[in-house]
Amino acid sequence: MTGFQREMAEIWGAVGADSECGVLKSVLMHRPGQELALVDGTNYAQHLFLAPVDARRLRQQWESLVEVYANNGVTVHLVEGQREDRPNAMFVRDLVFTATEGAVLARPGHPVRRGEERAVAASLAALGVPIARTVCGDGTFDGACAMMVRPDLVLVATSTRTNPDGAQQVADALTAMGVDKVVRLDVPYDQIHLDGCMNVVDRNTVVFSPWQMPSLAVRALESHGVRMVPATVLDEVPGMGLNFVALRPGKVVMPAGHPESRKLLDRIGVEAIEVEVDEIARAGGEMHCLTGIVRREPLGLD
Repeated sequence: MTGFQREMAEIWGAVGADSECGVLKSVLMHRPGQELALVDGTNYAQHLFLAPVDARRLRQQWESLVEVYANNGVTVHLVEGQREDRPNAMFVRDLVFTATEGAVLARPGHPVRRGEERAVAASLAALGVPIARTVCGDGTFDGACAMMVRPDLVLVATSTRTNPDGAQQVADALTAMGVDKVVRLDVPYDQIHLDGCMNVVDRNTVVFSPWQMPSLAVRALESHGVRMVPATVLDEVPGMGLNFVALRPGKVVMPAGHPESRKLLDRIGVEAIEVEVDEIARAGGEMHCLTGIVRREPLGLD
């Protein structure tokens, strides 16, 4: 434990996360607003949407996810002062990666999203979350390109959204926090983020797409005692059944409409709550993309 971590509770309060599956206590989200009106049938692709959306239905699905969080003891904080010309701003995970000593603030890899991170930084600061690193210089980094498997093991991926410079800045910040092993990898060209390839469901258990996850990364995780469960099911290609959020070890909230993924989670003993997010998916993401982490209870090491 670093000196900063020893003084966090006294100076900064209960913030930060040392895994992707510790008990979820608080999150940062952006309520979709009038910015969705900017997207229509002629320009949705330039806004990075997969298709036009029904804004009313999208907001209803977003509220349903917030309700699930509240029912499971998770405090939902809202981004304040976000730009009104950024329809992608609801995808807060892309804008921040939360680690043991606070937030690593993104510098979005796509120019269309640049500027969203400023409101997220201000909102995190207002909540007392220390900004451990802001990706700068020529680096680019989306928060969904990093995964904290456990306190001593983190993955950082390069992609079309995260360049080597940005990934190295994040890796350096994690090393300074005392993370023993930072695994660097590249994700396939058709996946812009690491969370399109894998997710953490339980202590030392990762579910991954064997068509998307690089073999060297799988071997690296296995060599550190991580159980790697391949999602060899049709609804993962090209679906987002892995785009869930762990509420605690062995319990997740996941997108509805992925029955084979649900069977897989059931088989490995993971409890799942399903929420309809198909309208949100038309905008290019689901619940993992929507959710910036503020606080998880420490998972610790075995």
